[in-house]
Amino acid sequence: MLIFPWSAGDCWQLAPVALVIDLLFGDPPLPWPHPIRAVGKLIDMAEKPARFIEGASKGKLLRGRAAGAIALLACCAIVGGAVWGLISLPWGGGLFALYLAWAGLAMGCLLDTGRETISRTESAPLPEARVAVSWLVSRETGQMDRSTLRKTLADTLSENFTDAFVAPFFWLCLCGPAGLWIYKTVSCFDSQWGYLTPRWKALGWAGAKLDDLLAWIPARLGALSLFLCDKIYSLFPSSRSWRGSWPGWKVIAKDAKGMPSPNSGWSMAACAWLCDGRMAGPSVYFGELVPKAWLGPPGENAGWDRLKLASLLRLTRSAAIIAGIIICVAGIILWSVARLV
Repeated sequence: MLIFPWSAGDCWQLAPVALVIDLLFGDPPLPWPHPIRAVGKLIDMAEKPARFIEGASKGKLLRGRAAGAIALLACCAIVGGAVWGLISLPWGGGLFALYLAWAGLAMGCLLDTGRETISRTESAPLPEARVAVSWLVSRETGQMDRSTLRKTLADTLSENFTDAFVAPFFWLCLCGPAGLWIYKTVSCFDSQWGYLTPRWKALGWAGAKLDDLLAWIPARLGALSLFLCDKIYSLFPSSRSWRGSWPGWKVIAKDAKGMPSPNSGWSMAACAWLCDGRMAGPSVYFGELVPKAWLGPPGENAGWDRLKLASLLRLTRSAAIIAGIIICVAGIILWSVARLV
């Protein structure tokens, strides 16, 4: 074992199986709650002691950041230790490893939820469509028209290609299920605390920074897999449903740098250009207008419709398979070289 039980040398078998199960079944209803819910509750429980450490003098940014970092490390240690213990069991450890690997990948769930939300966005009354999109995004949808709802849905589907699949799969192959769930804890921590509001600016700082670090390589691997997916499908034009074109890596990198996060713009820019639809732009979060650069091609025809959204789902699903192959092959090669050395 390199780092954890079921690490890189073992996951060349475990990770592809988990990917296939995830794409086929997503997150079906099970007799027990999804593990991510326990992680979310743990992070909620960590707020009270973190506020105590932060103290009454909330103006001291450094103390608040230290409190958030301590809470983050404690949550990661608890989750990582729990997963380690389960997958190390002499009986049933392999089944726990498979389940936790599958449960940590959310590509199937993202695709299923995307299809359902696209349907509601197009056919449901506008208030219901706004509610459906609000389940997936943190920005305010109450005043959005259908065209803005479509664009917002495209934003979150393309951004979560990295967050829901590429990054978790990368850490699964590198560090096994325990490493995967430590990453999921950091990502969840960032989702719950990583806001630039007075309440969270200090406590959420450590989670946001660590999430940026852990997703740096996966974000660029995600863009690479989208590029390769487009090149492969270009050999079979009748099967290529997206109608955009690859603008070159310089354009993708330039677009990605315009986003507040160092990682989210890579998959978003790639999807925007390939599907010929603009993404990002100014958005309202918690009542505040947040300026963001526009990604993708300009022009009147760069809006989103149902066909473009459906092609985005097909693009990301195919790219997920390619990303899985790239990461697994790279992991096997690195593991083999490490064993020889």
